[in-house]
Amino acid sequence: MTDSYVASTQPLDVAKHRTRAAWAAGDYGAVARREFWMTGERLVRRVGLRPGETALDVACGTGNAALRAAAAGASVTALDLTPELLMAGRELAREAGVAIRWVEGDAENLPFADASFDAVVSAFGCMFAPDHERAAAELVRVLKPGGRLAICAWTPDGAMGQFFRTLARHMPPAGRGDRPPLLWGSEAHVRTLFSGTGMELSFERDSVPSSYDFPTVDAAVAYYTTTFGPLVMARRRAEAEGSWPALEADLRTFLTHQERERPDAEYLLTLARRGAARDA
Repeated sequence: MTDSYVASTQPLDVAKHRTRAAWAAGDYGAVARREFWMTGERLVRRVGLRPGETALDVACGTGNAALRAAAAGASVTALDLTPELLMAGRELAREAGVAIRWVEGDAENLPFADASFDAVVSAFGCMFAPDHERAAAELVRVLKPGGRLAICAWTPDGAMGQFFRTLARHMPPAGRGDRPPLLWGSEAHVRTLFSGTGMELSFERDSVPSSYDFPTVDAAVAYYTTTFGPLVMARRRAEAEGSWPALEADLRTFLTHQERERPDAEYLLTLARRGAARDA
């Protein structure tokens, strides 16, 4: 497979345009490499990719898992809603000397035929699709019988879970039917999502060591409010509405705890296998 980029032809609603703008703001690639880049390697190792297999990285960002899957010899497709992240991923792929097909698309409406891939992975990506049931159904649909699935998602009570809850307190109410992303970090919720799909599930918990190394909390606030897209957009909105002091105060409280305790960021790794054709 040669390196390629496929632009989306699917119309997006207003909410997804806002989502795409949020992840395009700042420098998500820098945050991913700083905070949790090592998880992509583990994800690919645990899904057991073999050379020549087909793999899909859903909500790939800048290619955390896709790059490792391609290095393992798989034929890789990487999909994300945000074209700016795909372009950054293509540059990383060129630097790594691997070929990946980059596709602009929605995790809730994957532009692939049924049973297209031997393995599907998502590193802190599909958890942000608002319709969890639809996203889960799409992950299963594109898997071949016997295909494997691996998903990393932040747990609600871990350090990153606390960060997203802090941010959520200052965001507009979710749309009707939208589900909190952190639910993907709950085993019970994931079991419900895949109930009746023929997926054989297992779970592991791991954590990312703290990367907090800022000289001051002021420096940490400055970094995250200029590099992490959703927070960049939240600050812009809060400043326009006059509510930035409240968001900043909560952010400082969170980062002060990070400075003092340096907690690891826990995540849930969901592993699954689709039943054979006679069982699906």
